[in-house]
Amino acid sequence: MTTPNTAWILGACFSFGLIAASFTLGQQLMSIKSLERTVQVKGLSERDIAADTVIWPIKFNDVGSDLPTLVSSIERKNEQVIAFLKLHGFSPEEISVSVPAIVDRQAGYHDGNPNQPRFTASSIVTVYSTHVDMAHGAMQKLIELSKNGIAITGQDYDSRAEFLFTGLNSIKPAMIEEATRNAREVAEKFAADSNSRVGKIKQANQGQFTIGDRDSSTPHIKKVRVVATVDYYLAD
Repeated sequence: MTTPNTAWILGACFSFGLIAASFTLGQQLMSIKSLERTVQVKGLSERDIAADTVIWPIKFNDVGSDLPTLVSSIERKNEQVIAFLKLHGFSPEEISVSVPAIVDRQAGYHDGNPNQPRFTASSIVTVYSTHVDMAHGAMQKLIELSKNGIAITGQDYDSRAEFLFTGLNSIKPAMIEEATRNAREVAEKFAADSNSRVGKIKQANQGQFTIGDRDSSTPHIKKVRVVATVDYYLAD
């Protein structure tokens, strides 16, 4: 039979054992943490890549007081734009024509000038093609359409050519490799300055690829960029 004094002694010994075990475990964790020396570095990879796809809307405006006559004029000018594009090498499959947007100036309001044409219209002929160089060359000759009485608009938001690069997957592996290699070079420089050496990778984050225009003057040249973030172990 256990006496009160014996029970107290056993309880004290048990508590002391728990405290000692906790202290020892804590010391071990602190020791492991102190040995886990790491450095986080970033590696950059950038490339200038030519766009491989172009979306080129060619927009023009027209006016008239007789709606059927205006529609006929729009259709005729659409045909001229399509002929121009075919002349410069584009196939019918690469060309599409949007429904013309026609505004009746007398519908709902009056501008106070009876001498102005009643109707205004705009039409867009769009090229969607992988022949970027061919499109770039045709853009330089677009003034030929203006000489034929087609009022081309080039500054509207819906009439600006858009250049795309769709082959990202083909260059991803090489760029990730380059970014990781650059990150290791940075880590090795840091390690050398701190009298350490670079160990294995603890963790790595590929980062997000971004594609943008190289500059505003050459939207057909894209800047592809990725930043890799890598944590390396350091050893003495």
